[in-house]
Amino acid sequence: MSSRPSTSALPWDVQRLPRAEDSTFLVTGGNAGIGYFVAEQLSGTGAAVVLGSRNPARAEAATASIRSRVPGARVRAVRLDLADLASLRTAVESLGVEYLDAVVHNAGVALDDLPRKETADGHELMFGTNHLGHFALTYWLMPLLAAAPAARVVTMGSFAAKSERLDLDDLQSRKDYRPQRTYGRSKLAQMYFGLELDRRLRAARSTVASVVVHPGGALDSLTPSRPAVHARPAGARLCGAPAALLVQGKHAGAWPAVRAVLDPNVRGGQLWGPRVFGLRGKPRREPVWSHLADTVTATRLWDASGDVTGADLGTLPG
Repeated sequence: MSSRPSTSALPWDVQRLPRAEDSTFLVTGGNAGIGYFVAEQLSGTGAAVVLGSRNPARAEAATASIRSRVPGARVRAVRLDLADLASLRTAVESLGVEYLDAVVHNAGVALDDLPRKETADGHELMFGTNHLGHFALTYWLMPLLAAAPAARVVTMGSFAAKSERLDLDDLQSRKDYRPQRTYGRSKLAQMYFGLELDRRLRAARSTVASVVVHPGGALDSLTPSRPAVHARPAGARLCGAPAALLVQGKHAGAWPAVRAVLDPNVRGGQLWGPRVFGLRGKPRREPVWSHLADTVTATRLWDASGDVTGADLGTLPG
């Protein structure tokens, strides 16, 4: 184990990341989308990177892709299904590590159509996977995170959450289910959790920090191809050119999370996103959105999440 090198005198360069050979990172949903690029970029630092994926075939394709692009990459995959809460303890045990320097809570489900779907545990699928699954996973990971010198929990939120508000009386969208709104609220719940987790870690004087990030606008059409992982259709770059003025590809959407993992100057309780209008560009710290500063809502969500998952995060390691 080693602490992250100080880079306070150097500007952050997304193309020249600091080395992290002694570190181990877990990326949930690291087999596709933004999570894949988070894993690929972290692998380039020399760190050991573990992809958490519910699909072994896709995980194998992603690890092969990273190895083809990053000579000597120390990347592997573990089976991780956030929609199956009972499986998470076994998944964490399968990591086979003594400590974990960071976890990137990236995996997510986004549904566009009706009807409402549920996990095996009876939770609305997006809320259950995106938020409750990561909440429970954090519980099982906490001993490994506390064993590292300065571990980080990095939660991937979404710009879609900025215009949403939680309905604490209908967190599972049983009364009023609208796919896009339910997705935005599930990501908002994740962001509330990431900030509340850091407040509780600070109160416990823990060495673990929790940071919240979001990728801005990240489109497939602006994302570079990775055979067997992501294929950009012919002409997609040309079609996406106007959008590139406002948004970016998923490789760039990964930058805030990668910085939150690696930069020693990032602090717990912060929010990081793209520099230009929060939609594109290099990562920067931005003010915590006003509704995310509502600690009453955060506390009620925390308590409700603990009740339905059975994950008791009430006592955090110091």
